[in-house]
Amino acid sequence: MKRLNYKPRIADMILTRKLSMIGAVLIEGPKWCGKTTTGEQHSESVIYMDDPRMRNANITAAEIDPSLILDGATPRLIDEWRIAPRIWDAVRFEVDHRDQDGQFILTGSAVPLLLDEELLNTHTGTGRIARLRMRTMSLWESGDSSGKISLKSIFSGESPSATCQSSIEDIAYFCCRGGWPRAVSKGGDIALDMAYDYLKAVVHSDISRVDSSIKNTERVERFLRSYARHIGSPAPLKAICADMLPNEQNSLDIRRIQPYESALKQIFVIENMPAWNPNLRSKAAIRSADTRYFVDPSIAAAALGVGPKDLMSDLNTFGLIFENLCIRDLRVYAEVLNGTVYHYRDSLGLECDAVMHLRDGRYGLIEIKLGGDKLIEEGATNLKKLRDKIDTDKMHNPSFMMILTAVGQFAFKRPDDVWVVPVTCLKD
Repeated sequence: MKRLNYKPRIADMILTRKLSMIGAVLIEGPKWCGKTTTGEQHSESVIYMDDPRMRNANITAAEIDPSLILDGATPRLIDEWRIAPRIWDAVRFEVDHRDQDGQFILTGSAVPLLLDEELLNTHTGTGRIARLRMRTMSLWESGDSSGKISLKSIFSGESPSATCQSSIEDIAYFCCRGGWPRAVSKGGDIALDMAYDYLKAVVHSDISRVDSSIKNTERVERFLRSYARHIGSPAPLKAICADMLPNEQNSLDIRRIQPYESALKQIFVIENMPAWNPNLRSKAAIRSADTRYFVDPSIAAAALGVGPKDLMSDLNTFGLIFENLCIRDLRVYAEVLNGTVYHYRDSLGLECDAVMHLRDGRYGLIEIKLGGDKLIEEGATNLKKLRDKIDTDKMHNPSFMMILTAVGQFAFKRPDDVWVVPVTCLKD
């Protein structure tokens, strides 16, 4: 099943680890992010459930005798398993009885076709089926980051340094191209079309397959456009609703657009960021609202109808979409480090764009800036203010403080212990 010239991704390392410890792994994530290809690299046999020549026969076999679907060399990849939801229960049962690790890999479209949610809720697969969240490619995976600055090494107390060759024009292009594997392999201007094609598929097909009540494609487009204008913020749905209202013929109630957000989460188009809740010396109230992001920055660019040149002439929008790119990369890197990425906001107005918190309690504070001495100094001041608020009698000091930038000639650690790192130098 192994393909020639396949460039390993971070998800490959995680999948290898999970297959060594549990019977089956479910790979989740947005379509076109490479789930099937990754599953193929780790499988010894495969069945493509949605093969047009065999689709009906596969569904029938799954209903009558699921063992026909599960029989094959292991790990066995079951691609597009959701078109026959009973496979989930069959895999769970088979893993129990085989009592061996690395038996099955489940992949498929994030759109839950014919999915029986009651079935999944009843038979969760806990202890039998692990979940792997796969995202679009980080800059390290796409070959656009040198990877000379490793988050793992910084967490371990090392102090590497590096030079950076990327320009601001490069970063604008990376934001609009995104991390779609096919776009990365194409390169050039043609790669910029991928995000627009993806967005059209979401608007005209995918979202309604999740929720058949969503039929107004123009409203879906307006929702996505408004969402893009609010990335990097905890804007409530009522703010998005108000932003959409001028283009509505009639009044627009929040209840009308709540299903849009829910459906887009189900198909992994949007991925909001939860709040970090540290122990503080001060009595500032921590804001708990999620920060809004897309799973890939190119979706925001496509929703707004902007390209690299547009971003260069609108630095405010550029900054927001760049922030989305950084959050995507940090999330990808955090997965292999057993970490989670949060944001911080409190009632006194102090903010931190990202907090990478590892399972062992270590954490790093990260501000995201396009670059420039003034913005970098502002970011450093914020990081040190937050560091000084943390009650170190109850939790660790931060392992590092970092300003992640779009451009900069060097990646280095300042005398005040704040790292300045261009994103095209970073890796897990």
